[in-house]
Amino acid sequence: MPARRKPRRPDEPPAPGGATPTAKAPAPKRRLATGRLLKSLGVTAAGAVVGMGVLGLLWPMPDRALAPTPEVGPASLAAPPARAITLLVIGSDAETVGAPINKAAPAGPANADALLLVRVNPQGPLQVLNLPTELAVNLPGQKGPKRLGEAFRLGGVALTADAVRELVGLEPPAPDRYLVLSRGALRDLVNGLGGLELSPPRRMGYTDKTQKLTIDLEAGLQQLGGNKVEQLVRFRDPWLGDTGRRSNQQLVATSLRERMLQPERLAKLPFLVTQLQPKVQTNLTPGETLSLLAAGLDGSKPVQFASLPLKPAEEKHKGLRQLEAGATPPLWKEPAAP
Repeated sequence: MPARRKPRRPDEPPAPGGATPTAKAPAPKRRLATGRLLKSLGVTAAGAVVGMGVLGLLWPMPDRALAPTPEVGPASLAAPPARAITLLVIGSDAETVGAPINKAAPAGPANADALLLVRVNPQGPLQVLNLPTELAVNLPGQKGPKRLGEAFRLGGVALTADAVRELVGLEPPAPDRYLVLSRGALRDLVNGLGGLELSPPRRMGYTDKTQKLTIDLEAGLQQLGGNKVEQLVRFRDPWLGDTGRRSNQQLVATSLRERMLQPERLAKLPFLVTQLQPKVQTNLTPGETLSLLAAGLDGSKPVQFASLPLKPAEEKHKGLRQLEAGATPPLWKEPAAP
C-alpha cells in the first residue's frame, strides 16, 4: 500500500515533482532589498552631514570665549572693613617716594601738593575732605605760622597726621592709615587703568624751565593719560590759585573711582595694587587696600566731598589762608547713623 503524503500547510508552496520540501530555497530578492536599504541609509546619512555643514555656516556654534563670565563687583575684591577707617592721602610733589630733591617749587625735600582725608565707612557713604595745603598752622619747633603742606617736608607723615588731626578735630588713633602718592606713582596708577576721561574746565598752559614743567591741556571732555593727568592736578590757575587746583584734584578723584568701577578695570585692581606697592609709602597692606576699595567702590552708596571754610585770601598773609571765624572742631563730622 503506497505511503500516504503528509498534508501540505496552506502557506507552504508545492514541491517540484510532488516531492515534500526538506529545506527553504535561497531568497536573492531579500538580499537585494537589504542592499538597497543600506545604500539608502548611507545616502541619507551623507545628506544629514552635508545639511549640518550648511546649517553651521548659517548658524555657527557660539564661541566659548564669548560666553558670559561671572559678574565682577567691588565685593569680589575682599571683605570690607568691620568699621569706618580714616585714610590720610598725601600727594607728594616729588617724582618718587624718598627722593631727596622734589624737582618742584619750592625746591628741596618733598612738599604736600594735595592733602585728602578719606573716611571709608562700610555702613555709610564714602566721605572725602579736601584739605587746603595753604592753610596757616602752627607746627612744633617752627617760628610763626606755616603752610599745612609744609608739615610733610618738615616732619614727614607723622607731623602731617598730627597737624591734620588737631586741625579737623579727629579722635586718636585717626587717621588710621596713610598713603603717600608721588607724581610718578600717580602717572602709573592712571596708566594702569588705561587713562581717565576728564573735562578740563578751560585751556591750561604753563611753562617753568627751572622745574622742567610744561602744562598743555585743551578744554573739554577727553581721554587723558598719566602725564596729562599730572599736569591737570599741578596746574595753579592765576585767578583761582589753590582753590582751582583743589577743584581739579576732585575731578581726578571722581574719575578715578568711576574708572575703577568698570568691570574690566575692577578685575585688574589686585594686580595693579601689587604693582604700585613698592612705589608708594603706606602702612596699608595689599589686602587692606583691597578691603578699603571694596567698601569705597560700592556704587550703591554716595560720595560726599567736603572742604574747610576759609577766609578770603589777603595779600598781607603772603599766600597763607585762615579758617573762617567761628569754625571750630570737629570740622568733619561723621555721617548720622542709619
